[in-house]
Formats: sequence, C-alpha cells, structure tokens
Amino acid sequence: MTLLKRLLTAFFLLYLAPTFAAAGWWALQDRPARWSEANWGSSSLLPRPQESKDAAVYVLSAKTGGLKGAVASHAWIVTKAKGAASYQRYDKVGWGSPIRRNHRPADTYWYSNAPELVASVTGPEAERLIPQVEAAIAAYPYAQPGDYRIWPGPNSNTFVAFVLRRVPDLGAVLPPHAVGRDFLPEGPFLVIDPDGRDVHLTLAGLIGLSAGWRSGLEVHVLGLVAGLDLARPGLKIPAIGRIGI
Repeated sequence: MTLLKRLLTAFFLLYLAPTFAAAGWWALQDRPARWSEANWGSSSLLPRPQESKDAAVYVLSAKTGGLKGAVASHAWIVTKAKGAASYQRYDKVGWGSPIRRNHRPADTYWYSNAPELVASVTGPEAERLIPQVEAAIAAYPYAQPGDYRIWPGPNSNTFVAFVLRRVPDLGAVLPPHAVGRDFLPEGPFLVIDPDGRDVHLTLAGLIGLSAGWRSGLEVHVLGLVAGLDLARPGLKIPAIGRIGI
C-alpha cells in the first residue's frame, strides 16, 4: 500500500496538479465562444515567402479551442521550395479529407491562439529535407476520411509526430501538450527513429515512454507528458509545455 500511495502521489504531483492549474488559468481567459468567432488570420510569425529564395521547413504548434485547449495543442508542417513565392501547409484535421493542404495561412492563429515555432530549417539543409518531409507525409497511414480520433490518437499531432520521427534531421519533438503525438502509427508498441537516437515505447498511446537525444526522457500517461529535455536543458510539464533554455 505504501508503494501504491507513492505512485498515486507522484501521479497527482507530476500530471494532475499541472493539468488542473492549466485548466484553471484557461478558464479565466477571454476565449471565442465558437470557431466562427475566432481569429484564423496570419500571426506574422514566419517571414513572407517572397523575402527569401531559400528553401524552408517549419513546424508550428498552437493551443486549440474549447475546453481541450486547456491541455492540448494542434501542430502543422510548413514547407517552401527554393525560389518559391508561397508556402505549403500540411495539417491533419477531424473533418472531410484528413490531410489538408493550405486550408489556412502558413502561420495562422489557431482558434485565436498564437502559434509557436517548434522547428525551423532553412537554406540547403531545408532543400535536402523537403523531399523526405513530403515522402513522410505521403506515407502517413491514417490519411483517409474517418482516420481521426481526438484521443488518444491518431489525430493532428500523431500526424506531425510521425513526420518528425521519419525525418529526424529536423531535430525536434512536439511540445508536451501535443496530445496524441505518442500514438505510434509505425507499430503497436515500439519505434526506433531511423538514426537510432530516440526510442519510443507505448501502449496504444495511453501509457509509455520516450528516451533519446531529441526526446530527452519522457513518461507518457493518458496523453499527458512529463519529462526532462537533455539537448536543451529544461522540464516538460503536462498541459503547460516546456520550461527551460
């Protein structure tokens, strides 16, 4: 019983307390009541594509709408070919054709929430990686109507996390509040990134862990992530995000 009490106490302190705190803060904010009232315009986070001829790859994430926005975010991928005058944006959504292309501005607000930059690669390296990103997008197995489940996945974050694992040279993982990122389409239990630097173990996205240079050390419980970032020292806090360097 002592061990059980310790486990329950650790679960409350590491997962439930931050989640309740995030939910309380969220409830105090002024939010749009409906999606039609939200701001979906450009946040101006990314440079205008005409400003540079360089190729670029960006991964962005923003808190989502409604009550789930207290603990969860939505991620998407943006690419620009060398010399291109426009961006290409890829999202997975829960309505219509799941993999959407350019259905919103590249750096849009999401339900009025400002996006954050998860990954940024430009120049010759981006030019090299864009075909790999496009191949990973094409290989995503849950790309048909109906292939969406808000929790534990596959959802929008499952899609972007799949691409990040397939293209490890992007050098990024999604933030801790990207619920659904740890659902593994590649296999039911275990995935090792192509470069061998990160390992992911999960039980249907409900409980698991990730370890490696990019992931640091993470423990996943019911879609919530707690852990340590090793590459850029910091803490990964459920529902809140990453705090550190």
